[in-house]
Amino acid sequence: MDALNRLSRRHVLRGLGAAISLPLLEAMVPRGWTAPSQFQPLEKSTGVHPRLLCCYIPNGVNILEWVPKDSGPDYTLSPTLEVLKPHRSDFTVLSGLGHPHSQGGHSGADTWLTGADLKAVPGADYTNTVSADQLVAEVHGKQTRFASLQLSDQSGTGAAGHSHTLSFDGRGTPLPAENSPRRLFERLFVPESASDRQATLRRYAERKSILDSVRSEADSLQKKLGQNDRRKVDEYLNSVRETEQRVGRMESWVDIPKPKVDEKDLQLGSQPGNAHDRPMWLDVMLEVSYLAMLTDTTRVIAFEWSREAGGYGGGGENHHELSHHGGDEGMLKKLAQIDRFHLERLGRLLTFLKNTKEGDGTMLDHTAILFGSGMNSGAGGEHSPKNLPTLVAGGAKLGLKHGQHLAYDANPPPLANVLTTLVRAVGVPVDKFSDATGNLTALTSLS
Repeated sequence: MDALNRLSRRHVLRGLGAAISLPLLEAMVPRGWTAPSQFQPLEKSTGVHPRLLCCYIPNGVNILEWVPKDSGPDYTLSPTLEVLKPHRSDFTVLSGLGHPHSQGGHSGADTWLTGADLKAVPGADYTNTVSADQLVAEVHGKQTRFASLQLSDQSGTGAAGHSHTLSFDGRGTPLPAENSPRRLFERLFVPESASDRQATLRRYAERKSILDSVRSEADSLQKKLGQNDRRKVDEYLNSVRETEQRVGRMESWVDIPKPKVDEKDLQLGSQPGNAHDRPMWLDVMLEVSYLAMLTDTTRVIAFEWSREAGGYGGGGENHHELSHHGGDEGMLKKLAQIDRFHLERLGRLLTFLKNTKEGDGTMLDHTAILFGSGMNSGAGGEHSPKNLPTLVAGGAKLGLKHGQHLAYDANPPPLANVLTTLVRAVGVPVDKFSDATGNLTALTSLS
């Protein structure tokens, strides 16, 4: 139906001659607002590779309908988790785990993959540490065009305590996120012309020249400084060296063609801030993520579905407002609806991965997925870093064991044990991470 034929509520009501409430009809909705995605998974991937995908939801969940009442392999799916029933054998739900050293509140995204105490350094308002995904990116990123991808509904890094990204480098510096499906797709898959490549090489050469100059001046300055200042300059020089390595790495990929991917059925114009676009935006960002992993363009993705103190439900509901429910039954019911909306998006991605062949299994078998929140809104709407809603899915060929509810009621291990388990599952031999005490052995089929 074109714009001339589209009906408005006012037009229909005028025809009826009565001031009554009319439901929203399809004829009143601009084309594309609610059209479901037609994207379908590919038959097989380009090769067998271990991957890590971290998907973050803000503001916690309705924990009363999220956590199963019983535990073990024969547990009963909770009302919220029921939407993932087709994938029951492909995921594990964990309860009782949290970040003991985190402050909670709306800094959940800042610490979800780091487990850091943001105020651990005396005199500093904010000091983060490396995130688990970047431990994996440091190893696997040497073999892919992009060491990792940072995605969010807000671009950039946000502010301390209200991060727009889940990823932090070795110095705890946030890595900026992308929120445009179109820009993301073009960055990953649209070929560059010869002149574009030459321009890129010139930019890289300029950056290296600047870095050489900065390093030379810093080396000269260091000889005149005291011990504490020399330490700070050493940290700065480490940052310069890491930047040089990244520039050199990007330069090596300039003349390697990008994978050929058809954008057909990808609704790349979807906008995260538009409540009507919200379901489609989530779907298309996950679709492009799926394609990035399938083509081995990257093996590490950290996707913050919404920033803390923000977010929408599938019908445009204010997620943050509902998280301050204060125990109100009506708000809790709406919050559970948003939780199920999020899990439906996750379930759709699991289906894609499971339907794509890879080696003697599927993409899901080789992809470890962490899904959850860095905040628990609790039974009364409080904001806590304890008993964080957490799911781990996929990775059967990586040694992960599923189809269970792991409940930790007393003396729970830190969530960092889960992060350590996932990092090791994808082949990165980390000895110590954050406040982890070791692997979460119940999550793995390996000793």
